[in-house]
Amino acid sequence: MECLEQGSTARLKRLSHIGSDGKVQMVDVSAKPQSVRIAIATGKIKIKRATAAAISRNKIAKGNVLATAQVAGIQAAKRTAELIPLCHPLSLSNVAVDFETTLDAITAKCVARTTAQTGVEMEALTGAAVALLTIYDMCKAVDKEMEISEVRLEKKTKRSI
Repeated sequence: MECLEQGSTARLKRLSHIGSDGKVQMVDVSAKPQSVRIAIATGKIKIKRATAAAISRNKIAKGNVLATAQVAGIQAAKRTAELIPLCHPLSLSNVAVDFETTLDAITAKCVARTTAQTGVEMEALTGAAVALLTIYDMCKAVDKEMEISEVRLEKKTKRSI
């Protein structure tokens, strides 16, 4: 199975998750060496100023928004392989979710770390996205105009051990 890559010169590339028979498959990473891998993902939720103020004063009826979103993001990162069908289950050595709040937005940052044969990007992306979804869920009664955007992988590193 082949596909066209984006760019000025299109070239054919084999899809790693499609077998020669055309069926979906998990990539076999058993021959790859273990490496220390870190991924950082971020995302943003635009909110009303009144919502930001209510969050900072802990006045949202459902409870402490950022503490709940932090736990949700960590849990989500740990369960990524259950949510993404072809994602390898990883033993995470650390997941951290932090927030930067401005007058009209909250940026979530998820850092995931493992020592494994495959990367930890999906865990970081899932952690950031679910943290933002949790903020949305907890604030939807007071802010009908929230918008989640810019969820992306900021950085990934791999260091041989």
